[in-house]
Amino acid sequence: MSDHPANPSAPGSSLPDTDFHAALATVRRAIEQFQGCSDEEKRLLARDLDELEKMAEKLESGRVEIVVFGEISTGKSALINALVGAEIAQVNVQGGWTKDVWHVPWEGIGYCVPGLANSQVVLVDTPGLNEVDGAERGEMARSAAARADLVLFVTDSDLNETEYSAIVELAASHKPILLVLNKADLYTRHEVQQLVDLFRGRRLAGIVDPANILVTQANPREMEYVIESASGAVRSEWRKPEPSVGGLRSRILEVLSSEGKSLIALNAAMFAADKSDRMGALRVRLRETEAARVIWSYAVTKSLAVALNPVPALDVLGGTAVDATMVVMLGRIYGMNITTSNARALVTSILKAAGWVMLSEAAVSYASSVFKALTVGYGTVATALPQGAAAGYGSYIVGQAARHFFQHGASWGDQSPKQVITQILANTDKESVIQQLKSEISKKISLNRYVGGK
Repeated sequence: MSDHPANPSAPGSSLPDTDFHAALATVRRAIEQFQGCSDEEKRLLARDLDELEKMAEKLESGRVEIVVFGEISTGKSALINALVGAEIAQVNVQGGWTKDVWHVPWEGIGYCVPGLANSQVVLVDTPGLNEVDGAERGEMARSAAARADLVLFVTDSDLNETEYSAIVELAASHKPILLVLNKADLYTRHEVQQLVDLFRGRRLAGIVDPANILVTQANPREMEYVIESASGAVRSEWRKPEPSVGGLRSRILEVLSSEGKSLIALNAAMFAADKSDRMGALRVRLRETEAARVIWSYAVTKSLAVALNPVPALDVLGGTAVDATMVVMLGRIYGMNITTSNARALVTSILKAAGWVMLSEAAVSYASSVFKALTVGYGTVATALPQGAAAGYGSYIVGQAARHFFQHGASWGDQSPKQVITQILANTDKESVIQQLKSEISKKISLNRYVGGK
């Protein structure tokens, strides 16, 4: 295989520019999505944004990343040195030497992405999969593999459970995997062939292309050579053979020459899609958590406002204001600005759709308000628990309905408001909500010695 740059006109070596630019646009759109995130979302997604920006830069420059992956002591760092032809990566006989992810430019590969003259190939050394107390290092390795265009999975024996699980996980990402059986000098030729046949047969069938299973000796052991001089004298000498990585190097070039531009474009698009999905899932989770907190907070507020208000005429007015404010807050959580008047209108439509539930709440509130009026405020303590809990429960249902409304882009989706609220009621443990609200009211009353008009 020639060391000269791959011929851009070779079959499969070029990807239509429209597809390449589409991949870059996908990454850019994923970055732009972050602009609509809240401060908390941006904080939690800061690493994802940084990785997306690096992916955009990688794609624009045409940088091909080949990640060297595997367990400790399989010779990953030595393999990088052998491929590059220089002592770049640290090698340690104890294993586990690589503590971080290292990027090593591979200038001698003689490949650049067609149409991107400044592109380069980079070998990425990662920490071992099985390092003791190396959970964080393992995650770094997996993160590097997610960005990779091509994966070299290095082993020095038959695959153990950890290796097999990792290679199956990597295969699910639909990127080329080259399985490298390193340290071949530890085995006889027959044993090496047995391992290769095992990998190409049942062990990795459908997981790794048989053509992508290669054998190397990245850091061969010293061998004793017996040297006989012309005079017949015999002496022994220990020499270290040259690394044997030519087959692997040739296969890497073949893959890059036929698929290089396609690989980096497809990988970038998939990477961006994964990050967009993660961002979307996180935003939904944060919004749902915050919405639940707001609904409960306002339900409690309404319970207390109604229960502890000695002026009966203000019960309904105060409760309505609380519901409207809650709806405004929920709208903001879901990225929608809603006016107070529109919030009141939404609350009214929800109350109408709720029907008998709100009639029940109104009956309790009306009876309690009448009792307050007859006792000139001294009936507050006696009416606080039932009236406050009923009001709070109604607010809780209003909040759940409003949340559904905003979740579906300020619409009821494919259901009517009545169907939505019926479903909410069916999924709500009324007695549990009422008891929790009564507990909140009781705590407030016990802390307020002026409750009851005294």
